[in-house]
Amino acid sequence: MESIDAFLLVSFGGPEGIDDVMPFLRNVVKGRNVPDERLKEVAKQYELFGGVSPINQQNRLLIEKLQQEFKQSGVRLPIYWGNRNWQPMLADTVRQMKADGITRALAFVTSAFSSYSGCRQYLEDIERARTEVGDGAPEILKVRAFWNHPGFIEPVAENVRAALNKFGNGETGTVPVVFTAHSIPKAMADNCAYEEQLKEACAMVMQRVGDNPWSLAFQSRSGPPTQPWLEPDIGDQLQQLSATGTKKVVVMPIGFVSDHMEVLFDLDTKAQQTARELGMHMQRAATVGVHPQFISMIRELVQEGTPPACRPDCCNYTPHGR
Repeated sequence: MESIDAFLLVSFGGPEGIDDVMPFLRNVVKGRNVPDERLKEVAKQYELFGGVSPINQQNRLLIEKLQQEFKQSGVRLPIYWGNRNWQPMLADTVRQMKADGITRALAFVTSAFSSYSGCRQYLEDIERARTEVGDGAPEILKVRAFWNHPGFIEPVAENVRAALNKFGNGETGTVPVVFTAHSIPKAMADNCAYEEQLKEACAMVMQRVGDNPWSLAFQSRSGPPTQPWLEPDIGDQLQQLSATGTKKVVVMPIGFVSDHMEVLFDLDTKAQQTARELGMHMQRAATVGVHPQFISMIRELVQEGTPPACRPDCCNYTPHGR
């Protein structure tokens, strides 16, 4: 941790009111030529929740817990927070860091797995923000990926067990577990370790849980129908399980570190509706959120110090429409 003088939380961001939704969505798709008509369809999902994504408030709670963890562990670093798509915007945060005299910071990104959108794009966001701030902008280094860290895997396993236990002791060993993650274009997946990391992480979780059958499905696809994305979709996976006589299932969104909009809408709303229509009882396991082990993991990653640099070609991808 030598010469590091700040910690930076970097996240996706989300609207915090109806008036924020369309500007936020335009930020998300900036440069991709997505028509407003399509964005208005997506906006309806946010309107179901008053236009408020939980992600910003969850990040505030995460920062609060990290401040406590840092203090108790003797980590004397100020904590900053900047988002890709909504306030606090990353460039504004980097500007404030410069004004505060910060010269070198470690960044933690709220994405456990390696892909263009989950890793490399955040590195590009950071460099774009530093360029916007100009001379004197602090150097910012991203901590290593944490998809296989015990501080992530063990809370996921604990939450899967808690969901299974809701079915009663006699059935916890037979109920299937479906892990989910955000689908990405196949072309993106071909240039990163996203799928491989997900499958390995799921296996590590189930080693701690038991012998339940498990599978990996994807959710939240947003690309054009002509573009192949990772499958199966969670809805299709539930239908397949139902066809084999499955009546109970646990769904664990391992690809998300907190219960934000993709979890609330795509799982708690859409997937639950599909399960009900199929006559299935679906329990959705909680994400890691601010689990104490997860908070300690972030502090441990900070104490590891300067992470190894990514390869120049790591997670290369050109988003559709650019």
